[in-house]
Amino acid sequence: MHSAGVVRQECRQSTSRRRRNQPVPKSCYVVLQMLRWPPMKSRIITQRELRNQSAAVLREVEAGRTIVVTRNGTPVGELRPIRRHRFVPRATIVDAATRAPRIDADRFRADLDAVINPHING
Repeated sequence: MHSAGVVRQECRQSTSRRRRNQPVPKSCYVVLQMLRWPPMKSRIITQRELRNQSAAVLREVEAGRTIVVTRNGTPVGELRPIRRHRFVPRATIVDAATRAPRIDADRFRADLDAVINPHING
């Protein structure tokens, strides 16, 4: 197994010399994954695997895994989970509003006018 520095150097050389349609060596993608922080739960699959096992792949994505899809060894897309919106109960918002400091509207307006030209229309 290569150390990350050696593989990174090989990737830099191979990508600078490769032809347009020539795939990048898979070891380069491994280095890129190792360099990400925080480490992501991801894997690389082919276009064919996505087509043939789409339901299983989507279940993995739904479970939180990021998947990179390749065509002829070149990454063409990334499937990743969508962040779910979190519901905030009304009581939590009311509690936060009651604990927030009171704002004097006239003083706030004067502070804004001191920074922004109040005669601008828009």
